[in-house]
Amino acid sequence: MACPRTVSCADIIAIAARDVVTMPGGLYWNVLKGRKDGRVSKANETINLPAPSFNVTQLIQSFAKRGLGVKDLVALSGGHAIGFSHCSSFEARLHNFSSAHDIDPTMDSEFALNLRKKCPKPNKDRNAGEFLDSTSSSFDNNYYKRVMAGKGVLGSDQALYGDYRTRWIVEAFAKDGGLFFREFAASMVKLGNVGVIEDGEVRVKCRVVN
Repeated sequence: MACPRTVSCADIIAIAARDVVTMPGGLYWNVLKGRKDGRVSKANETINLPAPSFNVTQLIQSFAKRGLGVKDLVALSGGHAIGFSHCSSFEARLHNFSSAHDIDPTMDSEFALNLRKKCPKPNKDRNAGEFLDSTSSSFDNNYYKRVMAGKGVLGSDQALYGDYRTRWIVEAFAKDGGLFFREFAASMVKLGNVGVIEDGEVRVKCRVVN
């Protein structure tokens, strides 16, 4: 508001992403600015985001397309330290998971039963779901400890501990919160450089192109 047509909405989102981590006791990093906003805005372009059902191979491929490595993948997944997921993103793990298992066998059984109560089938409450971390109001490394205990909410969370390529990084971040903070900040700076456009515009209203 103070500097119209100067600070882009893309920069505002990058700064807000940093602040939402800093406010609940997380870390601070310097957000690089100067992005431009796109001249196209389509909701369906979000289908390019990695799906909550992805396995590690699919996750690695999805991140690699954006120039991000395996360590970035595991570090940025730690953003689930703060966040909420609706039942639709993980209910496939709770009901008719496979021909051999009703519930995903990688999930802690007591945790799975609690989630089934919150997400019955059929589910009439469209707002029902689960926080992605038991300490969801603070930014910490508890997410990794829960994944190690079979309490990752999303299939893509739990997959990180089931694959040798990512498991050792999960264990390292669970053991050392300072290491996680440093790697998360470095990966967020890299993520903030993905898809930056030079020839865009600075939107007056973030929800519509000028």
